[in-house]
This record gives sequence, C-alpha cells and structure tokens, in this order.
Amino acid sequence: MRSPLLAAAAILSCTVLAACGGGSKTTTTTVAAATAAPASSSSSSSSVTTLQDRYTQVVKDTSPSIVQIETSEGLGSGIVLDDKGDVVTNAHVVGDAHSFVVTTASGHRYQAKLVGRFAQGDLAVVRAAGAKLSPARFADSGKLEVGDIVLAIGNPLGLRSSVTNGIVSALGRTVSEPGGASLPNTIQTSAAINPGNSGGALVDLDGRVVGIPTLAAVDQQLGGGAAPGIGFAIPSNTARDIASQLVKSGRVTNSHRAFLGVSIVAVQGTQQGAIVAAVEAGGPADKAGIRRGDRITKLGDKPTPTPQALAQAVAALKPGQRVKVAVTHPDGSSDSIQVTLGTLPSGP
Repeated sequence: MRSPLLAAAAILSCTVLAACGGGSKTTTTTVAAATAAPASSSSSSSSVTTLQDRYTQVVKDTSPSIVQIETSEGLGSGIVLDDKGDVVTNAHVVGDAHSFVVTTASGHRYQAKLVGRFAQGDLAVVRAAGAKLSPARFADSGKLEVGDIVLAIGNPLGLRSSVTNGIVSALGRTVSEPGGASLPNTIQTSAAINPGNSGGALVDLDGRVVGIPTLAAVDQQLGGGAAPGIGFAIPSNTARDIASQLVKSGRVTNSHRAFLGVSIVAVQGTQQGAIVAAVEAGGPADKAGIRRGDRITKLGDKPTPTPQALAQAVAALKPGQRVKVAVTHPDGSSDSIQVTLGTLPSGP
C-alpha cells in the first residue's frame, strides 16, 4: 500500500541591499559616494539583463530537443537522446503503450515505438525512426550544487515548450511515487513541475540537461494538492545510463540499485512495519533467513513503519552492502538479521 509523498515547503528569500557609508566623512567623500550609486545601479541592471539574455538563449538552444509524447492515455514530455530518433522519458509517461506520437517544438509530428522501459526507475525510451530530431546536450549531474539555477522545459497540460525557473534546492533525495517506484538520489528543485512536465528536461544555464523532472511533492494539508516549489528530477547521469542500456538491448542489464528480495504489504491495526508477503527464492532475504509473515521494522538505522518507508530505505543503499534488518516473527519474537543486498532486477 502506497501513500503520497509528503513534503514541507521551504521558502527562500534573497534581498539585495546597497548601503552607503556615513559618519564623519568630508564633503568630497560624500559626493563620491553619491555619484557611485548610479554606477552600482547600472551594474545591477546590466547583471539582470545578462541573466535574462542567458535564460532566453538557453530556451532557444534547448527547446528543439524537448518533445511532446502522446499516448491514448495522455500527454507527457521527452528528451531527444541521439540522432537515431531515440527519446528518453519517464516510464509513467509511456505507461503500457507501445506506440506514440512525438511532436517537436516546431510542431512536426512523428510516429514512435517503444524501445524499452524500466518501471522501477521510472525511465523509458521511445524511438521515432527516421525523424529529424535535435539531440540534447547532457551535463554531469554529479557536479551539481545546491543553489545552481535551473530551468524546467516541457509540455505541462499540453502547452508545448513551456518553461519554469528555479534552483537546485537539495541533492540526493530518495522519494516514492504514487505508482510504487522508489527513486534514489533525485534532484529537488524549486522550478515548477506540473502534469505533462514529466519526462522533460531540467537544464542548467549552459543549456545542458542535468535531470528529468518526474514528480511534484503533495501536501495532505492542502487536500493532496501539489506542494508549491517542491519538485523532483531524476539525475541526468542516471537517465543516460539507463537509457543507453535500453537502447542497446531493450532492457536494463545493470540497474545499480539495491535489492532485498521480498514482496511486502502494510501492517493492519496499530502495529508498524512491513509484512513480508513473499520471499524470492534464492534472493538476499531468503539467503539471510527472512521468511513469509515476518514484520520488518527497521533497515539499518532507518525505521520502516510502512512498505513505502522500507522501499525508500532499500533504494537509498547499494548492491553488495551488508545491512541489519530488524524483524518481528509471527510468534512475537524479534531478531536482527544481517543481509547482503543484491542488484534490483530490471523486470520485464
């Protein structure tokens, strides 16, 4: 059982002040300070104009590489990956579809087919064979820093080539989607992410893709509405790695994601934890001695009061890591079991 992601909104306020020194200064000094003010104002105006010009150029350079993806179920966005017509997007954008219509920023429409999807990481690739598409430039997302300015470009609500701006608010977030996927190492951004933005591009001021906007946080206190200024993007390094595997073989051969090897359900009643509904034969949990009916209450140093919490805790770890799993057996006894995590299978 999954519950929507809750997040608290943070408001960043930046005030630029220009101060002029006072006190026992001579008349000459006072005049000099007064004449310096317009120069400072001019410099500030020039800086704003330069930043505005940069925004404009980034949008011009990047928009041709961002496409709209249409299925029978709805609309989303995608990023042109190469000159073969491959487009990387979110798995939840393509859904169960195998054929699509890809529309460029200039309005050209192409038929596309599914190359492959990796639902656990919410990534997919579709191919518009023979289409004249403009590949995007990708940056090393590992070099991002909190505070970097970013633009989100996509097709929210079917409005092609829409742009929002913001900053990198945080790095390394592990979040869960309503559909069940837990995404590690995401980029948190204040750039608005609306329905239809999914699969588009989060770009830096050099016009390079640093991430794929994927979901926005929701606030239960707002009736489940979007929490303003809190969105999440899959890092470009992850997107390129998974997409290249899908292009090469139609499936993911190495997810680089940790795997416990259990199917879990929510605990009913007042108890907390995740009940093991099934254990994969020969998997990490099976080898360690975790059995059907055990209640997992902690993974490493992270409590797991819900299946969502357990999924996030596993997603934040790496294959090969040894971790202690706190379990309560059906007879009420407790145990701490050492598990060596495996690698998450790619699925069908």
